[in-house]
Amino acid sequence: MHITHFVGKPLAAIFTLSFLLGSAPGAPSDQVQSLVDNNTAFGLNLYGQLAANPGNLFFSPYSISTCLAMTYAGARGDTAQQMAQVMGFGANQQHFASAYGQLQRELEAARTQKGIELNIADALWTQTGYPFLPAFLRIATDQYQANLNQADFITQADAVRAEVNHWVAQETLNRIQDILPPGSLTALTRLVLANAIYFKGAWLYPFEKTETVSQPFHLSSTSQVAAPLMHQPFVSVNYMETSDFQAVELPYGGNRLSMVILLPVQIDGLAQLEPQLDPALLWSALAQMTQQEVEVFLPRFTLGSGFELNDTLAAMGMPDPFTAGMADFSGMDGTRRLSISHVFHKAWGAVDEAGTEAAASTVVTVTTTAILAPPPSPPVFRADHPFLFFIRDTQSGSLLFLGRLADPTQ
Repeated sequence: MHITHFVGKPLAAIFTLSFLLGSAPGAPSDQVQSLVDNNTAFGLNLYGQLAANPGNLFFSPYSISTCLAMTYAGARGDTAQQMAQVMGFGANQQHFASAYGQLQRELEAARTQKGIELNIADALWTQTGYPFLPAFLRIATDQYQANLNQADFITQADAVRAEVNHWVAQETLNRIQDILPPGSLTALTRLVLANAIYFKGAWLYPFEKTETVSQPFHLSSTSQVAAPLMHQPFVSVNYMETSDFQAVELPYGGNRLSMVILLPVQIDGLAQLEPQLDPALLWSALAQMTQQEVEVFLPRFTLGSGFELNDTLAAMGMPDPFTAGMADFSGMDGTRRLSISHVFHKAWGAVDEAGTEAAASTVVTVTTTAILAPPPSPPVFRADHPFLFFIRDTQSGSLLFLGRLADPTQ
């Protein structure tokens, strides 16, 4: 599947599933909305797990969900139940896959917006001669529009790894490199599922470079660094504030995609805001926003993150998919010999005066047993201390990227 159109920066994601050997009916719009809501909940829950690590944080909830959704098509029994619970996937796997296909087709509409580049691609690599069930492969190709490739993991695992890494790099304009590390694919690998998403969006209201000045960015109440702070003296955008935080929505070209920033009032307020982060807080902030003239200060920054998510996802409540002998992906091959061996995710993002670029990649490897009325004077939104940000599709509500900027100089 390919979606091309965005304003800002790149994102790519890929899952490779190395399994250890050992057409759906159309979905109604309410199923798509439920899917988006559940994806959002999962993304925020995952953020809560990853936020324990200090520093900058950036990932693509949409990419991770998409790759695991393709995997879910082959899950059965307790494995399917655990994945549905943690990921918020629908119990009816055919309807769920159909809803996901509909959502991806809706996101393709972003390509019609000027100033936006968005590319979303899915692909599978299957072991040559391995008896994957036609129904499973059909869901991947029909609903996720995934390209199907055959590969010889048994004798050419490292060559296949290079091929997958090249595909990810190509689909993300080289922003995501080497998503699969050496040794991640072996002779036991039977399947790699990959999702790549690239986003580049131009601000609807660009920052003037002449307004950018190096100013203090407060890492904490006692520590600061010098960082380039971009400035919009007066811009009409969606804005709200509470006693705890300010929120602003900066649109990209066409108003289809936007960046939502949650800025704690206190310099050290992020530690109190993060535990409250859930769908209710996000939707409440969005619902309370009104169009106002706002003076905006935002740092220019580039950040990147990389994770192996096996332990995190297992701790969130889905250990069976990673456990040989317990995993049940019989919807893929009719046996219980397959299990997920690795879930890799990389993301990269950059924000400057012109817009945003973001890229992320998630790889799940599976092996075989053996395993988001003007006031008299505009409010000031001065993002000169740690904050949260989201890149979202305003039509579907999908969170494409989620991040925390703790230090713009990192």
